[in-house]
Amino acid sequence: MSNPQTNNPLHGITLEQILNSLVEHYGWTRLGMRIDIRCFNYDPSVKSSLKFLRKTPWARKKVEDLYIFMQKDVNPEEYKPLDMR
Repeated sequence: MSNPQTNNPLHGITLEQILNSLVEHYGWTRLGMRIDIRCFNYDPSVKSSLKFLRKTPWARKKVEDLYIFMQKDVNPEEYKPLDMR
């Protein structure tokens, strides 16, 4: 039996790592333009953003989707799409 997380590009990556990668790649301003949420646009910080994202599933999903997109764009040879079965 195979590991069910094999095709999950987020496996083993924390929300904090995802957020830090996005901020490093896009910066707060561009991140706030891509995902229009208050914690990215007004006095942004990793701490306040993590607090909001942990409580708000729709916003977390947008952040995770952007991270997957960014990984595909930055490292196309390492990108493994989600298994859609």
